[in-house]
Amino acid sequence: MTENLDWLLRATAEIFPQQLNSKDPQENIFEHIKQLDRPLRVKFGIDPTGSEIHLGHSIPVRKLRAFQDAGHIAVLIIGDFTAQIGDPTGKSEVRRQLTADQVKQNAQTYLEQLKPILDFQTPGALEIHYNSQWLDHLNLVNILDLLSTMTVGQMLAKEGFKERYNQENPIFLHEFLYPLMQGYDSVAIDADVELGGTDQKFNIAIGRDLQKHFGKKTQFGLLLPILIGTDGIQKMSKSLNNYVGLQEDPLSMYSKLEKIPDAQLASYFELLTNLPLDQIPENPRQAQKQLALDIVSQYHGQETAQNAQTASIALVSSRESSLADIVPEYLLKDLNFPLKLVNILSSSGLCSSNADGRRQIEGGAVKFDGVKVTDPNLSFEQPSQITGKVLQVGKKKFVRLV
Repeated sequence: MTENLDWLLRATAEIFPQQLNSKDPQENIFEHIKQLDRPLRVKFGIDPTGSEIHLGHSIPVRKLRAFQDAGHIAVLIIGDFTAQIGDPTGKSEVRRQLTADQVKQNAQTYLEQLKPILDFQTPGALEIHYNSQWLDHLNLVNILDLLSTMTVGQMLAKEGFKERYNQENPIFLHEFLYPLMQGYDSVAIDADVELGGTDQKFNIAIGRDLQKHFGKKTQFGLLLPILIGTDGIQKMSKSLNNYVGLQEDPLSMYSKLEKIPDAQLASYFELLTNLPLDQIPENPRQAQKQLALDIVSQYHGQETAQNAQTASIALVSSRESSLADIVPEYLLKDLNFPLKLVNILSSSGLCSSNADGRRQIEGGAVKFDGVKVTDPNLSFEQPSQITGKVLQVGKKKFVRLV
């Protein structure tokens, strides 16, 4: 477990506390690993606040897998309790609180999406905990004890809280509990290392403070970069529509990734693949194709990724007949004909509304069976007119009508 530590440094933004010249195992993670006579317990917590995980979320999970491969124990915390509070990090206003049923449903989908990344098979390599196991049982005395470890001033120093306070946006008292509850997870599972994005340093540091408060050895924090989205500007986010979902169909995933801006290619290779960084093609177009092929292979398999690459070429060349096994299908049987194309665009999810569909047609972004649509009033009398054909919006959205 200590022979090769390159996996620990790749795609790592910061390790804290990390005094590289220190021989104290509590200050130097390398010394800590060398002096341990057992595997590290490496914690990563994820709150199931939605139903879809994207590549940005996968970065700490991939690091968790790297620790597994090195012989350590991955401790995955499903924040079913904390998700009902909502992480205030980076939020300009209070988060909408979820019900227990919503969280439970989301948690089930999260685990399915993580299976291509984590080792679920090797005995002892993975522990899965729901933090309601211990947070549900805290009484008021326990909660007051947790609150006594932090001051209001310390909480307001947290970036998101500070901005909201300065802007006179309301901060509710239950939001102060979130970092304390997340930190208590580290106490409950005896974490040696906690993984998180660079925006989670405050929360991870509280975990260290609480471990010390409860007389336990303190964890190291290992922070990972925030992934820039497909627009090359802002962090990957579903709300900004600049994301690649882990469960997207292979062709959609490939098509998005082969168009990653040149400036982001190096970070995508480092953060999202295990490929040697000194072997990345110098030609940006070749690099984009290799990146897309590798990532799609991770989630859908090598053969499917190759098919997606072939289908992408066919799509660009308007040879949709090659796409039968790749393009996602949209069922026509429940629709009432005659029907306008704009209605199909909105009901299939290719456009957000009929008005958006009309705008996309007028802007020249819609193709039907490889031919650009110019008439926003185009309609069809019966399903047989369009069954089996591909409907496309822009370069990344398409469905086969069946």
